[in-house]
Amino acid sequence: MPVLTAITILFFMQIVGELIARVTGLPLPGPLIGMLLLLLALIVHGRVPIGMRDTCHHSLKHLMLLFIPLVAGIMMYFDRLAHEWIPFLVACMGGVALTMVITAVTFRWVLNRSRAH
Repeated sequence: MPVLTAITILFFMQIVGELIARVTGLPLPGPLIGMLLLLLALIVHGRVPIGMRDTCHHSLKHLMLLFIPLVAGIMMYFDRLAHEWIPFLVACMGGVALTMVITAVTFRWVLNRSRAH
């Protein structure tokens, strides 16, 4: 699977997820629905194609570059953040803590499952 095909599949899944979110009114972001659809497709396929693996690995290596526009956008609302920094800080810390707990529980579950096999 060439890189262009893998990127096309990734964008297609994101667009399909966005369409499902808008049509059904689900309270989930379209890219999340697209990611779940991609996971389902990979489970049905039985493996991750090499081109998809390589493309995603390369994209993840440079993921921090995608956050630069996000940080710049947040800085546009710096005045508002200066007035509402406590809820923003609590939400950020809570999100990080929740992510760490869910990651640890998932890792433990996968580790126990792999030991059982």
